[in-house]
Amino acid sequence: MALNRRYALGGLFVLLAVVAGVLLWEVVGTVFFAVTVAYLLLPVRRRLVGHGLSRRWASVAATTLAFLATVVVLSPLVVAAVVRLDTVLELFELVPDVIHVELFGFVYEATLQQVTTFASTWLRRIGRQSAAAAPVLLLKATLFTLLVFSLLYYEEEARTAVLAVVPPSYRGVAEALNDRARETLLAIYVLQAATAAGTFVLAFPVFYLLGYQYAVTLSVVAAVLQFVPILGPSILLAGLAAYHLAVGQVVHAILVFFAGGFVIGWLPDVLIRPRLAKETADIPGSLYFVGFFGGLLTLGPIGIVAGPLVVGLVVESALLLSEELNGIPVEEKAGPDGREPGDESAPPDGGVPPEETRTDTE
Repeated sequence: MALNRRYALGGLFVLLAVVAGVLLWEVVGTVFFAVTVAYLLLPVRRRLVGHGLSRRWASVAATTLAFLATVVVLSPLVVAAVVRLDTVLELFELVPDVIHVELFGFVYEATLQQVTTFASTWLRRIGRQSAAAAPVLLLKATLFTLLVFSLLYYEEEARTAVLAVVPPSYRGVAEALNDRARETLLAIYVLQAATAAGTFVLAFPVFYLLGYQYAVTLSVVAAVLQFVPILGPSILLAGLAAYHLAVGQVVHAILVFFAGGFVIGWLPDVLIRPRLAKETADIPGSLYFVGFFGGLLTLGPIGIVAGPLVVGLVVESALLLSEELNGIPVEEKAGPDGREPGDESAPPDGGVPPEETRTDTE
C-alpha cells in the first residue's frame, strides 16, 4: 500500500509538472538553462562545502562564479567595441557620398543618405524592440539567478525527492542517467568554449591575409560571437562585407564573406565539435551533430543544449538496455571462433558439438 501511495504521488508530481510547463511555457527555457548550469556547479559547491563553507555561502559563491564566467565571456566584445570605436568611426568617414556596386555586369547605386536613413530606421526599430524586451529579460535573469541558487542550496532535498519515486531496483539506472547527463552538459559547455578558441585560431590568419590592420581584435570578436546561437561570426563577416561593398571593394567583400564564412563560420563546427564530442561526452561525432543541429533547428537556441543532452541520454539508455538483454556491454567483440563471449551453445566452426563428435567416434 505504501509503495502504491508513493507511485501515486510520483504520478501526481509528473502530471502537475507537465501542467506547470504548459502554463509557464515562456520561462521553460530559462528554467532549463538554470538546471543545466546548476548541474555543472554542483561539484564546485560540494568542494566549497568540503573546505568549510556553509551550504548557503557555498551556493552563493558558486552562483557568483557562474555570473563572473558570463562576464568574462562577454567582456572581450565590450572592450573591443570601446577601444576600436574611433577606428570604426574613421572607416565610416571613408564611405563615399554615392555608393556604386558593380557585380556580374549589373550596376547598383545608392546615396549615403539613403543608406544612413535605412540604417537609422533599422537601429531605431531594434532599439524599440530592445527597450520593450528589457523588463522581460531582467525578470528572466533574476529568475535564472534565483533558480541556480535554489537548486544548489537544496541539492540534497531535490535528489532525495527524485530518487524516492524510483523503485530501489532501478536506482542504478537513475544514477547512470544522472552521471551521463552531467558529463554531457559539461561536454556541451566545454565544446562551446573550445569552438570559440578554435575560431580565434582560424580567424586570425584569415583576417591577417586579407590585410586587416586589427586582425587580433576581429578574431576576438569572431570568437565571442560563437556564443551567439545560429548567427555566430556571420554577423561580423556580413558587416565587413557590407562595408567593402560600400567603398567599392567588391572582390574584398566576396573574399571576406565566402572565404571567411567557410573558414571562420563553418570549419570550427566541423573540425572541433565532432572530435571533442567523443573525448568529452563519449558520444560519436555524427550523433552529436544530429543532436546539436536537430535541437537548434527544432527548438532554437535552447536546442543547442537540449539536443545533445537528449542524444547522450539515448546513448546511455541504449547501453543499459544492451547490458540488460545480452548480459555484456556492446563494446565487447565476439571471440575468434565467431561466438559471443559467454556463449557455449554454438559449435566452434559451424560443425557438431564436441560431445556429439566424441559419441560418433566411439
